[in-house]
Amino acid sequence: MTVIESTTEINQPVATVYAFLADLNNHQQLMPENIYNWSSTNDEASFTIQNMAKLAIKISNRVENEELTAIPTEKAPFDLELKWTVADNGNGGTTAKHIITADLNMMMKMLAAGPLQKLANHQTERLAEVLK
Repeated sequence: MTVIESTTEINQPVATVYAFLADLNNHQQLMPENIYNWSSTNDEASFTIQNMAKLAIKISNRVENEELTAIPTEKAPFDLELKWTVADNGNGGTTAKHIITADLNMMMKMLAAGPLQKLANHQTERLAEVLK
C-alpha cells in the first residue's frame, strides 16, 4: 500500500474543521482545477479528474471531531481510501491531516504517486485558505 499524507494547521476549533470536512458538498472547494463534473451530497461525491478517471466516493466511517474516511462507490482504477484526521493543536486551533492510501503496483505508483501527493497537498492548502 502506498500512503500519501499532507498536514496543515488551521486557526479554528476542531469541531468547526470537522463539520466542514464531514459534508462532502464542501469538498468541491478543496479540489484543483482539473476536477470537473462535480456532483455531491452530504455523504457522497462524484467527479471527473481531467485526462484520468471518473471517481465516485462515499463516507464509510465518521468519528465525531476526530476522523472521516471516504472510499470509492464504483470500481476505481485501484483500491483507494481517503481519510481526514483532525486534532487539537494545543493552541485553540486544529491540525488537519489528509491521508490517501492506495493499492498501487510499481507501474501505477510511478504514474500516480506524484499526482496523488499534489492532490493531498492542494486539498490541505485549500482547507487552510477556506477556513481562515
